[in-house]
Amino acid sequence: MKITVVGSGFVGQTTAMRLLQKGLGEICLIDIIDGKPQGLALDLKEASPIEGYPPLITGTNDYTDTAGSDIVVITAGFPRQPGMSRMDLLGKNAAIMTDVVSSVVPGSPAAILIVVANPLDEMTFLAAERSGFPRERVLGMAGVLDSARLRFFIAEELGVSPSDVEAMTLGSHGDSMVALPRHATVKGRPLPELVDEPTLDRLFQRTRDGGAEVVALLKSGSAYFAPSASVVSMVGALVNDSKATLPVCAWTTGQYGISDVYVGVPARLGRAGVEEIVELDLNEDELAKLRAAAEGIRAKCADLATL
Repeated sequence: MKITVVGSGFVGQTTAMRLLQKGLGEICLIDIIDGKPQGLALDLKEASPIEGYPPLITGTNDYTDTAGSDIVVITAGFPRQPGMSRMDLLGKNAAIMTDVVSSVVPGSPAAILIVVANPLDEMTFLAAERSGFPRERVLGMAGVLDSARLRFFIAEELGVSPSDVEAMTLGSHGDSMVALPRHATVKGRPLPELVDEPTLDRLFQRTRDGGAEVVALLKSGSAYFAPSASVVSMVGALVNDSKATLPVCAWTTGQYGISDVYVGVPARLGRAGVEEIVELDLNEDELAKLRAAAEGIRAKCADLATL
């Protein structure tokens, strides 16, 4: 498997490191900054005798080196700064996404694209439009990250291990994130039995603001450890054809009463990309929130045409 990571910022370089450590394939790290991906690739190769992974990584500034990629992870883009919303990035990162896709697609026409750049849902739609790829081969990383944040916050609140917590978020990456308290469990017990409504609301709001909380603390840059772990879990499902069900930004074709828009839903991932969108048993309130999130994304995607 050849996996290209576009962008060698903190998310890109950490993603490359995790991919190497897990032995998921041959890595190509590309960036427009001369020398940066090459230096990072050399550094990662030099760590291989200690960590015990094959030093299968190339750093480059030339898209011809990405040819033949099976998976392309797109992290390139401007990160959020304190006080900046994901939507503030729309115009800047739309231009970068268009350039990246037009550069990578000709040499890798059978690749699966995983979008990490913000605003996530809109950038995933743009990547699909510009690539012309079948929609099941273009997906975005958001739900895995939001769900991980929620699981950690629940575990912290209740003083348990995060591995004892199951929880999933759907909808948009950001303010329109849809939490599913009925589907969250702690050591097998439903979350609503363990905490009251105000606590649920506080946990869900902290999850929605999870990225902004990290940005505010860092004061420069944004999260990268949890985002890179999230995208690598998706890559692993694709490479290993595991059929794992993960919450991702995927193209809908009628599921949950939603069509023709990218939105966060549970999806079964395998070698073909998104192989099936899994329909959970949602109540009317949960469905309404998910559909509202989808319509919000649809409206913002329409704004892309005006840029």
